[in-house]
Amino acid sequence: MNIVVLDAATLAGVDLSPLHEFGTVTTYEYTSPSEVDSRIQQANIIVSNKVQLNGAHFAIAPELKLICVAATGTNNIDLVAAKDAGIAVTNVAGYSTPSVVQHTFTLLGNLMSNIHRYAADTKLGAWQNSRMFCRLDHSINDIANKRFVIVGYGNLGQATAKVAEAFGAKVIIAERPNSKATRSGRMAFEDAMKIADIVSIHCPLTPQTENLFNVETLSLLPKHAILINTARGGIVNEQALADALANNQIAAAGVDVLSVEPADADNPLIKYQGDNLMLTPHTAWASQESITRLILGIAENITSYLDGGQHNRVV
Repeated sequence: MNIVVLDAATLAGVDLSPLHEFGTVTTYEYTSPSEVDSRIQQANIIVSNKVQLNGAHFAIAPELKLICVAATGTNNIDLVAAKDAGIAVTNVAGYSTPSVVQHTFTLLGNLMSNIHRYAADTKLGAWQNSRMFCRLDHSINDIANKRFVIVGYGNLGQATAKVAEAFGAKVIIAERPNSKATRSGRMAFEDAMKIADIVSIHCPLTPQTENLFNVETLSLLPKHAILINTARGGIVNEQALADALANNQIAAAGVDVLSVEPADADNPLIKYQGDNLMLTPHTAWASQESITRLILGIAENITSYLDGGQHNRVV
């Protein structure tokens, strides 16, 4: 088997030896659109995280049998064209849950305890020049007893809820917006927003959730609310969030994802300079352990395919 890894840099240098069991592995740290054709022509299996692959690519790769998406989302693959070409496509789900949950609470804990502000002040000498043993320049608040609203209650939302409960928070599961009925154990979306102390987003990006957090939605939140987004950037209207932070319409936000990635220098959240925003470069998923689980999951997918199985088959 000829296996081609098109964007190995996204795997952070984690050991790829599980893939070598299946044949020759050729790795490229990055692959630009103009480089795809020459790199996949002899491939039997492609591993790609974010490199776009479509029908034109499949036409020049006659030996291609399997595309292993090194992620959960498969929007970088033209699935219809893959099916028409008889190419199987797999993904890996659930591998990053511990990492994303940890990142969610890292962002939240920093914001609620203002750790980033205190650390910056200490570097500038504030503690060294203090007249008392500590500094209390910025507010510090507990997660305990806060109304912790979760938007999206799949594996990630459920795992986040467990940790929130361990902190002593009062977990509220938001119903889908514009839903005609509220399921047992959930609260209507707008009602949940109106009472939220913390909102953590874990839903997928769909036509129904795109720009879900817009001017109108953000205006529902209490002024002390904190918004955390480790899901997808397009779920939050970035200009609306930047304005809400600048105007103290909400207290703070922790964001790991943007609508366009890599980040555009003109993105409102990139340009925003307030210290009530913590912005990280889509790293919530990327613990070393998560990426190791991802690679092992890809190896399992290849094994299943070669054995005639359907494990994690998308197409």
